[in-house]
Amino acid sequence: METLNSIFNAINSVVWGPLMLILLLGVGLYLQIGLKLMPLRKVGTGFKLMWQGRDAKPAPGVKKTKEEEGEISPFNALMTALSATIGTGNIAGVATAIALGGPGAIFWMWITALVGMATKFAEAVLAVRYRETDATGYHVGGPMFYIKNGLGKKWLWLGGAFAFFGAVAAFGIGNTVQSNSVADALDSTFNIPHWLTGVVIMVLAGAVILGGIKRIAKVAGKLVPVMGILYILAGLLVLIVNAGQIGEAFSLIFYYAFNPIAAAGGFAGAAVMAAIRFGVARGIFSNEAGLGSAPIAHAAARTRNPVRQGMIAMLGTFIDTIIVCTITALVILTSTVWIDGEAGASLTALSFDAALPGFGNQIVSVALAIFAFTTILGWSFYGEKCFQFLFGTRSIMLYRVLFVLAIPLGAMANLGFIWLMADTFNAMMAIPNLIALALLSPVVFKLTKDYFDGKEVLPGEELDHDKG
Repeated sequence: METLNSIFNAINSVVWGPLMLILLLGVGLYLQIGLKLMPLRKVGTGFKLMWQGRDAKPAPGVKKTKEEEGEISPFNALMTALSATIGTGNIAGVATAIALGGPGAIFWMWITALVGMATKFAEAVLAVRYRETDATGYHVGGPMFYIKNGLGKKWLWLGGAFAFFGAVAAFGIGNTVQSNSVADALDSTFNIPHWLTGVVIMVLAGAVILGGIKRIAKVAGKLVPVMGILYILAGLLVLIVNAGQIGEAFSLIFYYAFNPIAAAGGFAGAAVMAAIRFGVARGIFSNEAGLGSAPIAHAAARTRNPVRQGMIAMLGTFIDTIIVCTITALVILTSTVWIDGEAGASLTALSFDAALPGFGNQIVSVALAIFAFTTILGWSFYGEKCFQFLFGTRSIMLYRVLFVLAIPLGAMANLGFIWLMADTFNAMMAIPNLIALALLSPVVFKLTKDYFDGKEVLPGEELDHDKG
């Protein structure tokens, strides 16, 4: 086990090291520039399309083709993607970024999100463009399919690599780690034993997961907006209490993004490089832009237009990081708890409790439980589609059952090695995805330009790039 730990630690330091973070930001920046900052300019349009896409169905009187059908509404596709991203990263990840990189890390989280909006847009465009219909009649897509269908059979091994990394990572980052986080939070706050939490989550998640994407999307479409709004309202209540410190909090974020911060209290201090590193790493961990997970959900959307779904998809990064993570960051920085040496979810809980004594800690525990539960739902679908790509449609139910059974094991286990392995495979998903995004960027640029020029390319029509 020590040897395995050493091997995975060495790999992890590379795949989550400076080179990977530069690659993630670099590809995102390249896409943002190639799109002429469209994802930033069209945020309002994205929200409008999201609202219109709540109950999207094929147009009446129009002959339905496989390309224009899908299993879930564009809105629910976004909610399914958000169910996987709004999770422990928004509570524990933000706190970790501040604890290790100082307040300036939040600035770099914002930069990661603004760049990542272009990445998420491109992922969804390609996912819808190159999706397939499987043997059961359901639409499937994501990096493994846009690698296979966009880059050709000679790149099939790269799609297989993504699917392998995704199927393994789902059991860790999207399952056992989440159930363990919930069990820890409920045990420390309400004295609920780990095994009971694990069994309850298994039963609830199993009832949803075994029903497939339609049931997952239906639950996500209702639970994600409610939980997100309630958490934001709780955060705003804290900021009203701490209103006098909000200006200072923003000053800390912008000043220490470019200046080292000295040690104070239990806080060890941080260099600018640490602010950049932990801000970018925790930002990516939270919004998953570039990892290739979200496009698997967007490929199931009922839409015939890749660009429209892309504009809805990019909101996932905006909502996750610019809105939810910012609320958490301001709650932490308007309290004085962050300089006491605390980190992770406990830092967020103590910060809420400082402003709302007696029940602030409970708000965070309940939010963490619901966030982690929906993350399990979203990642079950991601892992299932990766597993299906590798082993065929008949493997779907086997994967679902194994995924559900792993939940209570995660709640009761010591997850040191599992977390390390899952975190490593999570990052390794990004490598094939980023290669594909860079190589297929001309398709994204062409589809986007044609859409805004009124020359929409319909499903089934070839682009010049497709012929190559």
